[in-house]
Amino acid sequence: MEKRWIFAESDEEAITNLQNELKVSRILCDLLVKRGIKTYEDAKNFFRPSLQNLHDPFLMKDMDKAVERLEMAMKGNERILVYGDYDVDGTTAVSLLYGFIKEYYYNVEYYIPDRYTEGYGISFQGIDYAVESGITLIVALDCGIKAIDKVDYASRRGIDFVICDHHRPGDELPKAYAVLDPKREDCTYPYTELTGCGIGFKLVQAFAQKSQIPFEKVRSLLDLVVVSIAADIVPITGENRVLAHFGLIKLNGAPRPGLRSLIELSNAKKPIEISDIVFYIAPRINAAGRMDSGKAAVKLLTSKENSTAVVNADVLDVQNTERREIDKSITEEALIMVRSSDILLDKKSVVLYNPGWHKGVIGIVASRMIENFYKPSIILTDSDDLYAAGSARSVAGFDIYNAIEACSDLLEQFGGHKYAAGLTIRKDNIPQFIDKFEKVVVGSIEEQLLTPEVKVDAELDVRYLTLNFYKIIRQFAPFGPSNLKPIFASRNLQDTGNSSVVGQDDRHLRIEAASADCTIKGIAFNLSPKADLVKNGPFDICYSLSLNEWKGNRSLQLTIKDIKKKQSEPELTPLNGEAASDNPTEEEEGDTIGSVGAASVND
Repeated sequence: MEKRWIFAESDEEAITNLQNELKVSRILCDLLVKRGIKTYEDAKNFFRPSLQNLHDPFLMKDMDKAVERLEMAMKGNERILVYGDYDVDGTTAVSLLYGFIKEYYYNVEYYIPDRYTEGYGISFQGIDYAVESGITLIVALDCGIKAIDKVDYASRRGIDFVICDHHRPGDELPKAYAVLDPKREDCTYPYTELTGCGIGFKLVQAFAQKSQIPFEKVRSLLDLVVVSIAADIVPITGENRVLAHFGLIKLNGAPRPGLRSLIELSNAKKPIEISDIVFYIAPRINAAGRMDSGKAAVKLLTSKENSTAVVNADVLDVQNTERREIDKSITEEALIMVRSSDILLDKKSVVLYNPGWHKGVIGIVASRMIENFYKPSIILTDSDDLYAAGSARSVAGFDIYNAIEACSDLLEQFGGHKYAAGLTIRKDNIPQFIDKFEKVVVGSIEEQLLTPEVKVDAELDVRYLTLNFYKIIRQFAPFGPSNLKPIFASRNLQDTGNSSVVGQDDRHLRIEAASADCTIKGIAFNLSPKADLVKNGPFDICYSLSLNEWKGNRSLQLTIKDIKKKQSEPELTPLNGEAASDNPTEEEEGDTIGSVGAASVND
C-alpha cells in the first residue's frame, strides 16, 4: 500500500527564538516547536516533568461534590460500589480507586460488567446487583456519561452515582450526584485528555488532599495510570506527560505485583516504555474482558502477594493466547469477505456483519481492516437475539464518532472518540446502517485521507545520524500520540549490495545503504516488496531512530517506515551547520539539552 509523506511545516521565527533561548541546534528546536514547545519554560516542563505541574483536582467541575459524597458514604458506613468498564482503562481505573478506598474503608466492592450479557458501560443488571447488595453509592469509571436512563433508574432505587468519565457527553448529562468529565461544556479544567483512570486518579488526589493523606500514597498509583494512558491511545501532552513520565518510573522501579508478573511473563525488555505497554501488557489485561470477565484483570491488578499475582497473570496469559487465535481466524474471514467482493472493495468504508463472530475481538478486527484497506471500518456481531454490537476504528484525520452520530437514528446507543467508537444496533437496522454510514463517509471524507500517511518531521543528511543524536532524541520520551517518535527523511541513497529480505515468510527488508561516505543500517518491517526498488536505487527513506544492542555492542539502527524511488535532490537540515561527530566528546555524551536538564528515571 503506497503512502503519502507529509512534511511538517517549520515556523522559522519560533525556531530562531527558541534557539536563542536554548542554545542548541536548529533541528532540535524545529522538532520542539512542532510539538508546541516554543519557550524556555515550555522546554523545561517538557524535559523535566514535575508532579508540581499537576493541576489542582478541584478545578474540575463537580470535584468538590464527588469528594463530599465519598466522605459522606464513609462516615455513614454506606456500602460503595466501584464500577468500571471491562477494557484496560476501565479495569485499571477500578483497581486504582477500589484499592485506594480499601486502604481507608472496608465497606467497598467493585463491579465489572460482562461484555456479553451486559455490554459496555452502566447496565440495569449492574444496578440491580447494587440494589440487592445494599449499595447506596456507585462510583462509575471510564463510563456513564451517557447513562441517563440508568442513573435515573438507580436514583429511584435510592442509589447515588458519581461519574468519572472522559468520553464525549451527549446533549444532556446524567442526573448524578457528581459528574467528573473535563469534556463537559461547563467544565473549565485546564486539561481535557485524561483517561478514565486519569479521572479516577484526580478524584483520589482531591480526596487525599482534603483528608491530608500523604501524596506518596497517591503517587504509588501511577503505574496503573500510565498503563491506561498507553492503552487508551490518548495524547501524551500536558498533564498526561507528567503522569506517564512518573508512571514509567514506578513501573520500572517498584510496580505492583500484578503488573510485575505481567512484565515478567511477557519478557518485555527493560526499561519499559509506552510501546511496551501497548504491545505486551495491555493486550493481556484486555484479554480478560474479551474472553471471559474483566474481573480477572482487577483481581490481578489488586493482588497484594507476588505468588497470587503470578497465578492470576497466568490466567490472563492463557486468555490472551486464545484471543490471538480467534482474532487471526476472524480477521482472515473478514479479509476474504472484502477481497471477494468488487462492491465492498469500491466502497469508502468497511462495515461487516457476521452473527457468529466473537464479540470480544471485533475491535481488533476493525483495526486489522484499517491496516489492510485504510478505510473507516466497523465490525458487527450478534449481542443477543435482537441486537448487534459494533466496534469502529478510523483513519487519520477522519472523525468516526461524528460519522456514527449522523446515523444515530438507526442506533440504540453509541459512544467513543474521534478514532474509536462502539455501538449497539437492532439487527434489522443493519442493512440501512451500512448504506447510510457509507453515504456519510462518501459525503464527508477527503479523498487523500484514504491513503495512509507518514508525517515526516524533518529531512536529514545521514551523516548526522549518530548515537549522540539518538541520545538527545530519546530525551523527547515518553513517546505517544501528539509526541510520536520523530520521523526523518533521507534522500538519494544507494544499496551497498548487502540489503536482503528477512523474517518469517520473507516479509521484512534489512537495508544497508550509503550516501556519500556514510553507511546506514535499518530494518523495514513488511516492506520486502520494495526490495527491487532498493536494489536498483537510488531511493529515499523515512524512518525513526532506534538502538540495536548485540553482545554488549550498541549501534544506531533506522526503523524504516517507507521507501520511495528517489523523488528529488535532497534539501537537508544541518545540525548547527556541521555534522555531529561519530566519536562524541565527553561533553556531547552528557544527558542535557543546553541549559534545560533532561529528566532521568532516577529523579
